[in-house]
Amino acid sequence: MCDEPTAEELRRLAKGVNRRQFGAMGAAAAALAGCASHGEADAATASARLAESTVRIPTPDGEADAFFVHPASGVHPGVVLWPDIAGLRDAFKAVARRLAGEGYAVLVVNHYYRGGAAPFVSTFTDWQTPAGQTRLRPLIAGITPERTLSDARAFAGFLDGQAAVDKARGIGTQGYCMGGAFAVRTAAAMPGRVGAVASFHGGGLVLDKADSPHRLIAATRASFLFAVARNDDMRAPDDKDVLRRTAAEAKRPAEIEVYQADHGWCVPDSPKYDRAEADRAWARLLALYAGL
Repeated sequence: MCDEPTAEELRRLAKGVNRRQFGAMGAAAAALAGCASHGEADAATASARLAESTVRIPTPDGEADAFFVHPASGVHPGVVLWPDIAGLRDAFKAVARRLAGEGYAVLVVNHYYRGGAAPFVSTFTDWQTPAGQTRLRPLIAGITPERTLSDARAFAGFLDGQAAVDKARGIGTQGYCMGGAFAVRTAAAMPGRVGAVASFHGGGLVLDKADSPHRLIAATRASFLFAVARNDDMRAPDDKDVLRRTAAEAKRPAEIEVYQADHGWCVPDSPKYDRAEADRAWARLLALYAGL
């Protein structure tokens, strides 16, 4: 599964999106930012039910900034949300607000914090420009499996220290693009706390390495949702079968499906955003988290 577009896609998207795509992206972002689910109350009413802040979390490598949002009252299951390759930005704050509206305490992390505070780019398309590539490539290279495991422990520990988080229930974690692999590593880092993992068009899940994320499934106690992009499946058709077989051998519940949409379809500022398939994946996420 691919964690970024092909070279040809990058060249095409670096030129910018056309007016139709731009309008669709704006409408999608507004839809997610404005409501917790379709048909719910307007944005002002929904926001009044939530509390949100930018937080700083100590890690072995410094302080990570993150966006934390949760219902304004009560205690709720915690969720560690790993953004895609373009990092923490407004699109993922909108996703987090929507999930918080469903009754979760959501921490959207800046996995590039070693290079500074987020955002590094404003939209997914920005990262695909030459300037965006130049800025993010060194930060991407600085992420290692060991650092992800260490960060995951710090992020889960932060959630467990918050009054809004229900420590009697498991933590969920979800990741997009490269964040899908980070979500799996989070479950392996904190097997006693993480009860559910969701990967949306995840990249780097099945590698020919001893520490490949798929090999960590047996070290977890989580249930899994792997929502696969159709073009990622075309590039690596065996990956879904490896994930399915590995989960079965580890006796871990896993839902693995190829969606009829391309890489990035769940992210509201992505040129590939597909509202219908994103909503379908969202419903499966809520079903997964219901078991926490």
